[in-house]
Amino acid sequence: MSESPTAGPAPATGSRDERSANEGRDETDAAVEERPAKAETDGEFWKLVCRRRDVNLTAVALEIARDHDPAFDPTDTVRWLKARAVEARGPVAAAPDGRAALTALADVLCGEHELCGGEAAFDDPAGSLIHKVIETGAGLPILLSLIYMDVARRVGLELVGVNAPHHFLTRLDTAAGPLFCDPYHGGRVMNADEAVEFLMERCDLAPAEIADSLHPAPPRAIVVRVLNNLKAIHARRGDWNAAWTVQTRISALCPADYTERRDLALIALHAGRAGQAVDLLTALLPDAPTAEKPVLKRHLSRAVAQVSKWN
Repeated sequence: MSESPTAGPAPATGSRDERSANEGRDETDAAVEERPAKAETDGEFWKLVCRRRDVNLTAVALEIARDHDPAFDPTDTVRWLKARAVEARGPVAAAPDGRAALTALADVLCGEHELCGGEAAFDDPAGSLIHKVIETGAGLPILLSLIYMDVARRVGLELVGVNAPHHFLTRLDTAAGPLFCDPYHGGRVMNADEAVEFLMERCDLAPAEIADSLHPAPPRAIVVRVLNNLKAIHARRGDWNAAWTVQTRISALCPADYTERRDLALIALHAGRAGQAVDLLTALLPDAPTAEKPVLKRHLSRAVAQVSKWN
């Protein structure tokens, strides 16, 4: 995630996007080009399952996007990201300091390409899918951040994600201290004190607690947050099959987490997967808190009745 891209000089002819296609290959490009034809192949995601840290977050986002659009071809998305890096490389390189470099990056992504936040994205799965965010220009803070992080990496900026409370941010460490960029609000750049003040307006935590949250987030935590956002949106919309697909990924990353095991069982029941719900609820009940057991037993009885009805 923090490795510098390998970029060669762009040819002098052709359109900007055509030139960017020849800008050199990095981990995302290789992941796309080497992706097997089988739609179920998730090489980068399974690195997370295996607790590896050498994970390309853009490639994981592309794999999640394919869940929702099996015919999705990531080639155009990667080409778009590479093209934005071509546009940003000069202004970022000319920037006198980190703040100016982040501002130059935002000028390209938000200023020129109108990639920004939008309230509607919080109720639409498209706001959590990287190709749709690029297509519409609107997305959740965490997806916009992933795009900023990808383009930043391609131009040599080590921009990382921050799992801040209530609002995902990105972070650039500089000699003068960390800077924080908020892609959702036009790429606003803040120092640590400004970031704490910004987040205090959005949550009830004490300043010290907020400051403690501003460290770089590991890839696994970032992906779980992306998936939890998607799960919540699908649940609100009653799209239980889509929620099931998302929850199976969360459960693969958090197999021992009681809450995620419970959600998998309940989503299975809502999605018409009664047989799986029976198995999951039966395995869950011994670990359930006493207060939850009566409700879970009712769900189990309902699942058993559905299985019996179908048989």
